[in-house]
Amino acid sequence: MTDIVDELKWRGLFALSTDEDALRKALADGPVTFYCGFDPTAASLHVGHLVQVLTVRRLQQAGHRPLALVGGATGQIGDPRPTAERTLNDPETVANWVARLRSQIEPFLSFEGENAATMVNNLDWTAGMSAIEFLRDIGKHFRVNKMLTKDSVARRLESQEGISYTEFSYQLLQGMDFLELYRRYGCTLQTGGSDQWGNLTAGIDLIHRLEPDATVHAMGTPLMLKSDGTKFGKSEGGAVWLDPTMTTPYAFYQFWLNTDDRDITTYMRILSFKSREELEEIEKQTEERPQARAAQRALAEELTTLVHGADQCAAVIAASKALFGQGELADLDEATLAAALSELPRVEVSELGPVVDLFAEVGLVASKSAARRTVKEGGAYVNNVKVAAEDAVPAREDLLHGRWLVLRRGKKNLAAVEVTAAG
Repeated sequence: MTDIVDELKWRGLFALSTDEDALRKALADGPVTFYCGFDPTAASLHVGHLVQVLTVRRLQQAGHRPLALVGGATGQIGDPRPTAERTLNDPETVANWVARLRSQIEPFLSFEGENAATMVNNLDWTAGMSAIEFLRDIGKHFRVNKMLTKDSVARRLESQEGISYTEFSYQLLQGMDFLELYRRYGCTLQTGGSDQWGNLTAGIDLIHRLEPDATVHAMGTPLMLKSDGTKFGKSEGGAVWLDPTMTTPYAFYQFWLNTDDRDITTYMRILSFKSREELEEIEKQTEERPQARAAQRALAEELTTLVHGADQCAAVIAASKALFGQGELADLDEATLAAALSELPRVEVSELGPVVDLFAEVGLVASKSAARRTVKEGGAYVNNVKVAAEDAVPAREDLLHGRWLVLRRGKKNLAAVEVTAAG
């Protein structure tokens, strides 16, 4: 056992607890059976969920026993949003999402040994319960005046939208989860984001009412925000997903590589499993030479390996280097190259034309005359090969995987051309 509370605090992962001293003692005396819940409101987790998934992993590595709950019941309801009602999904869709989320969470945990993890689904104890039983056995122990103080409920009540009873009742369901896991597995700790604090404490209140001798705890991690105030894990195009079919491993890697310098130290401490000494050394390197982006590269490599595996991580690193002339583009497999090029400005053409036309059409230069000037100055490249003549025309054999050309102006300005029917 390690002093996991101190470790979580140093990493910036400890925001709230019901009784820090009591929790610290329980974890020190351990092992503690704890749970964290994930609702299947989409077909994949996104990078914002990594804070909780990796916190569960840390607690297990410290000797504690995790219950990872994927909510087949609560996923059909949805925790209240601050501004509008959720769109409810049919049970079949939610069941499919439960299976997908389970398969994403399981690789982060160990299911062997004395503190083996267990996957649980709250549909197991809600599916057979009638509405009357739920109201009599659970609803009786909640006080509406306290439920109204929850931030997301209070904000919705003040809006024109209001809040449905369906979403209002969510905290009863999550409270019942903690009670059931306490009774079934001896679970005495619930972890979650600090924005879930009302739901976390609802379970504690319910257990105290029905199991007065129980000692249970809640711990909240901070809500991660970017330095510009936007929510962590969101990009302009939406969430950055863990599912490789929804966000490619290349785009996943690039998300971390492009982390703002103001955020990277925070993200490294919260998400990396490197030691304190290793992180402090990387932080020092980043402070001395921020342009080298040592921290961004280290975190991108570690998390891409964790989520997608070492082989995929190696492939996206190779692609990143090859795009900028530090490797062979022809050596990249088609899927990795396609993912990399999808992140670039691109244009589709039906036949190959002069290089200067392609440079202008894709927007790497303002005009054909500017493209000719770039060629003349030695700054135009096609598939990392310098273009020597202003009237050069790529050949069909130059197409990567029979489809693409990678255009580069200078060292850093990249674009892609996809030939849909090469002439």
